[in-house]
Amino acid sequence: MNRDALGQLGPDDLERINGILESFVADAGARCALLLDRAGRAVSAFGETSQIDETSFASLAAADFEASDQLAGLLGEDEFTALYHQGVEASMYLSDIAGAAILAALFDRRTTLGMVRLKTRTVVPQLVNLLEEMGRRSSGRGQKLEPGWLDDAGDEIDRRFAG
Repeated sequence: MNRDALGQLGPDDLERINGILESFVADAGARCALLLDRAGRAVSAFGETSQIDETSFASLAAADFEASDQLAGLLGEDEFTALYHQGVEASMYLSDIAGAAILAALFDRRTTLGMVRLKTRTVVPQLVNLLEEMGRRSSGRGQKLEPGWLDDAGDEIDRRFAG
């Protein structure tokens, strides 16, 4: 699945994503859940998000996953599919969604890491199926871009603007 699978997101898709996130938050007892794309954009969120700068959070979470992919490589792994950060009052669990998105679950003492991980195992396949469905719908539309085009474009921009 390509990293920009969320580029073809329609209103019905967003409604389905919101429903999945709503159920996940209720079942896991999480404070909130956010769906982010791997480019660092917030796609959708459900729950207690008023205290979160979603734009900053999305870009930092994507960078966190990118750095972790590099660390995984140093350890001989292809990738890490989940990241966990524990704080005194708040924690977060980030899950890879087929290399195209990130599910971020923010939680506190109302639930446990075990419950969040358990419920994540149910919601990740739902989100993967939705992204695959979106990809099949859009595969015949528009010009296809080569895999990795976004990375190549970023490299080219860096090269052109580097002093």
